Amino acid sequence: MTSNLCCKPRNKVRSNVTLVNVGKLPGLNTLSISLPRLDFKAFGLNPPHIRPCGTELFVVIEGTLLVGLVTSNLNKLFTKVLDKRDVFVFPIGLIHFQFNIGKTNIVASAGLSS
Repeated sequence: MTSNLCCKPRNKVRSNVTLVNVGKLPGLNTLSISLPRLDFKAFGLNPPHIRPCGTELFVVIEGTLLVGLVTSNLNKLFTKVLDKRDVFVFPIGLIHFQFNIGKTNIVASAGLSS
């Protein structure tokens, strides 16, 4: 896969999430999963957010990305730099984010339970 952005982010956060759910891929029906693609331009951000109903399995397809989450017991920030093919799990209910710390485009994907 190339690092060219399929869905070019033209917003202030310089990122785009393309959802692949049962509405776009009927084969996902009854599986309780969705598979979003995330595209980040240089210094693009997927702002802090929470998934109260599911866990997220996140994989970097192209590039290097900073990810982070806030633990629930001590409200401590945990961050990690992920490279191509690295995987990270965002547990259900935790605030988390992704940030492109570099000058190249990043492509990532996630598997979301619901």
